[in-house]
Amino acid sequence: MAMMQEFKEFAIKGNVMDLAVGVIIGGAFGKIVESVVGDLVLPVVGAMIGKLDFSSLFIVLGQPPAGLAMTLDALKKAGVPVLAYGNFLTVGVNFAILAFIIFMMVKQINRLKKNTPPAPVAPAVTAEDVLLLREIRDSLKR
Repeated sequence: MAMMQEFKEFAIKGNVMDLAVGVIIGGAFGKIVESVVGDLVLPVVGAMIGKLDFSSLFIVLGQPPAGLAMTLDALKKAGVPVLAYGNFLTVGVNFAILAFIIFMMVKQINRLKKNTPPAPVAPAVTAEDVLLLREIRDSLKR
């Protein structure tokens, strides 16, 4: 039962909840970026360099069975080893776009933090014994 109580205290801490929210939002944001890259960016890039579909770029590493269609899906289903570098390019572009967006977000947050005026600092309250010791020191100096 003590372990459950300890877990409850751990899970209720603010940092854990912030991390959970960040992971959930990050997963959803990743899907949005994946769609932007796959549905908007890569088709335009493919059209500019020769109507390429990056997801269908691959190199066959093994011997495919006779009569098998030479598509990535068919080769993978048949268990033929395939180097799918087009998929890797897609994931790399996804990562680059996501990293750039996160960089811009962090840059904006840091800029907002710099523009926020610091909270006024209240003067430190000195303890009475320290004040008495200072009075004694000052009176001894005279």
